[in-house]
Amino acid sequence: MEQRSFDTPAGTVIGRVDADVVRVLGIPYASADRFGVPRPVEPFTEPFTAFDRAPAAPQRPSELLTQLIGDDELAVDEHCQRLSVTLPADLAEGERLPVMVWIHGGSYVTGAGDLGVYDPRSLVVEQRVVVVTVTYRLGVLGFLGDGTDVPANLGLLDQLAALRWVRANIPAFGGDPESVTLFGQSAGGDAIAHLMISEGADGLFQRVIIQSAPLGITSGRSAMTAAMLAAVGTPRRVAPVDEVVALQAVAEKSARGFGLPGGMPFGIQYGLAPVPDETARVAAWRGAARRVDVLIGHTAEEAALFAAAVPVLPRLFQIPLLGPLVRRLVTAPFTRKIYGGPAKEFARRHREAGGRAVRYRMTWRPRGSALGAAHITDIPLVFGSRQAWDGVRLLGSATWAEVDRRGRLIREIWAGFARTGKVPAESADLAGTITFPADGR
Repeated sequence: MEQRSFDTPAGTVIGRVDADVVRVLGIPYASADRFGVPRPVEPFTEPFTAFDRAPAAPQRPSELLTQLIGDDELAVDEHCQRLSVTLPADLAEGERLPVMVWIHGGSYVTGAGDLGVYDPRSLVVEQRVVVVTVTYRLGVLGFLGDGTDVPANLGLLDQLAALRWVRANIPAFGGDPESVTLFGQSAGGDAIAHLMISEGADGLFQRVIIQSAPLGITSGRSAMTAAMLAAVGTPRRVAPVDEVVALQAVAEKSARGFGLPGGMPFGIQYGLAPVPDETARVAAWRGAARRVDVLIGHTAEEAALFAAAVPVLPRLFQIPLLGPLVRRLVTAPFTRKIYGGPAKEFARRHREAGGRAVRYRMTWRPRGSALGAAHITDIPLVFGSRQAWDGVRLLGSATWAEVDRRGRLIREIWAGFARTGKVPAESADLAGTITFPADGR
């Protein structure tokens, strides 16, 4: 196995060559005690061998996602503050490439940066960028502090720590610290929107790609969060980690009476480090407009994924001719309220405040999929390999050749935005995959 050594401010790190990329996996970017804020890791005194994928944060399995995209057996570790770097194997000496930092989604309770479906090889090779994937704390361990006994927003603080590590160390991997784009989907997109207004984030990134962020359910959550905290109490710092993770179900049950936000009860808490009060967030986003370029959007039928959890609906969606109509009628109002309307408002406000913002709409509907252009159908167009996505229910009967053809287009757009802050003019080549609404410039 061919190895590559990288001398960084964090110490010497050894990665491995994997055909046309170099993978440097599972690098610690911070350390933290349970319910503690992340601390910088001391520089390695011996070379760190970065051959293994970052472990996932402790979490409860998602039956729905396992059914739709399969399972991936990652190690699990409460000390999950790790990141992985993927770069072209033929990087020239002194070459500086755009850096794209991935923040994974999963409702702030599931997922991991190094899942197989997030394999960045194609993006790195086709577009000649450096990709960093970040793993951070989730659920009760990362997003349910009361701000007194347990700090709030620990998962977001982890992400900030990762970005500081990237700023300091990415030049050693051929990345340009002055050209950093954050991109993330669902809760990852929501986290990025809030990193834009987080204390200490200035200068850590220049552009963001916000995919399918549920911005329509991120406000007015304080009463729900209070109910969750009351139900859970203060978890024991010395309890087995499985006992702490099991409290997620207790918290989720207490959130059920709070409407749509109860569908994603864990999340950012305003007024607690590092984010401002909820009443100040709009002004903070306006203040960030001139510093950060934004590409924001969603899939055409986001809510179809969650409708799949209602047993009768997937069967209705599969009825020839009638099924797609039923799907659109059922999902359109929720897609518009949770994703589409807020994305449009976010872009409008950003431009009015003097920033650059583009809005997109992902329209691809995989053939044979009852879910259409549902939540997460954009992921295989950005990430992953045929092996990772082969046979998953989400993609229906779409061939890998079709997925890859459309994916090359999206990867080109995403990386082009990372380089320039711009997207191509709408053309026939984009039809059936992505559109940029007229107000999106």
